[in-house]
Amino acid sequence: MNVLGINAVFHDPAAALVADGRIVVHPVPPRRPWDGLRRQAGNADDALKLPVGITAAGLLAPAVARISRGPLIPEEVTTMRVTSLVIPPPATAHWLPGLAAHGRPGRTRRPSAVLFDRDGTLVEDVPYNHDPALVRARPDARAALDRLRRLGLPIGVVSNQSGIARGVLTPDQVDRVNRRVEELVGPIEAWIVCPHGPDDGCGCRKPRPGLVLEAAARLGVPPERCAVIGDIGADVEAARAAGARGILVPTPVTRPCEVAAAREVAPSLDAAVTMLLGEPR
Repeated sequence: MNVLGINAVFHDPAAALVADGRIVVHPVPPRRPWDGLRRQAGNADDALKLPVGITAAGLLAPAVARISRGPLIPEEVTTMRVTSLVIPPPATAHWLPGLAAHGRPGRTRRPSAVLFDRDGTLVEDVPYNHDPALVRARPDARAALDRLRRLGLPIGVVSNQSGIARGVLTPDQVDRVNRRVEELVGPIEAWIVCPHGPDDGCGCRKPRPGLVLEAAARLGVPPERCAVIGDIGADVEAARAAGARGILVPTPVTRPCEVAAAREVAPSLDAAVTMLLGEPR
């Protein structure tokens, strides 16, 4: 590719690059002396990449690299020398809050909301349960959810309840069981239930993504910033279909093929929460 007038791009606000016989006009806005300093707010997202460090070499290297690209007029050289010394401290100041929000570089970012399956995950699975008295919380459910609450992370439940479509459950009975679940594991910000049967062709029944998408919308969080924890393949498949992160917590009813297909598997709810938070075990 033949490129002409490359130096002009940095000085001419209407510079043109000639490439493969085509002329591309690349307007460049006027530069202000402290533009580089104002742009350091973007370092918050750099916490997902490499850390920023302030050292003597780190203070001098940017100035040398920037000035050596020349040719530059004396006023530009002076500005670059000053801003290269001034930029690292605010860059780090923006990077540190980003580190707190995103976690250590190289780790998966902490979710903004966590969704749980109900039966077999938060509570023992009682098929087509219509009686709140039969609800039994899983051993570590309350403690795992409380860890999320202490961090201010909203919690939702996404549950297939085909008993409604089959005529063995009423919506009111499902609601009463859900209220009992909350009494045992604590408050849930969003309950999203699919009342359809396997052959109804709805878009909400897991492994389809509808329940996860609705829960994300209800909680005001993008689906890709949600995590889903469940005990069967349909739970993590629904998460994947919605663009969310899914973690499988197997129980005796979980099929080996579901465990093998899951991208992330945890031995308990508490371990699953530890994985989501990026904390050492």
